[in-house]
Amino acid sequence: MDAKTEAARRQMIDQQVRAWAVLDPRVLETLAAVPREHFVPDDYRAVAFADAPIPIGHGQWMLPPALEGRILQALAPVRGERVLELGTGTGFFAACLAYLTGSVDSIEIHAELAARAARAIDAAGISRVSIETGDALARDYDGNYQVVAVTGSLPEPDRRFERALAVGGRMFVVIGSGPAMEARLVTRTGEDSWLSEALFETRIEPLVLRSAPSRFRF
Repeated sequence: MDAKTEAARRQMIDQQVRAWAVLDPRVLETLAAVPREHFVPDDYRAVAFADAPIPIGHGQWMLPPALEGRILQALAPVRGERVLELGTGTGFFAACLAYLTGSVDSIEIHAELAARAARAIDAAGISRVSIETGDALARDYDGNYQVVAVTGSLPEPDRRFERALAVGGRMFVVIGSGPAMEARLVTRTGEDSWLSEALFETRIEPLVLRSAPSRFRF
């Protein structure tokens, strides 16, 4: 391994991820093991470990490392759980989820991003990630996912995504349309009941959808 790259990765983990109270050793191990630099567009390899969003095309951005760490820590995925990711992007976050669980279904609306992500995941030697090109709201979900990660913001909560969860399953989602958005952890507590917990304020780009999200308030 390149010593300079590994030093930059370690600095990212110590100075960005840990500094934002991400202390789960499994999450830190994942961010150390999955080669983030292989998922960044070529023109941005030099800033692969920077504390900033990275443009990936189609008006989309790769999430900063500390935020990815916070999401993984909040979801606490474990081996054997089934995961749904909405918004594949570069494929890096799907690769991290697969490293922790072993089975990820990911949906990306842009075919070019989906193909690029699939190549990066394959090159990284990570298996059991299925990437589908399409609108996340234009399909049905079977309610058997223990973990759902929505990597773009929604203006309002959407029950269709929440119904993808099995009872006891957890979903990370960012809600809002203004400068300050709210990250939430939603847990399905029963057949028709969910618990929504506010985690922190942040701002990320909207999840690209061709269908309109449903209007629902807790």
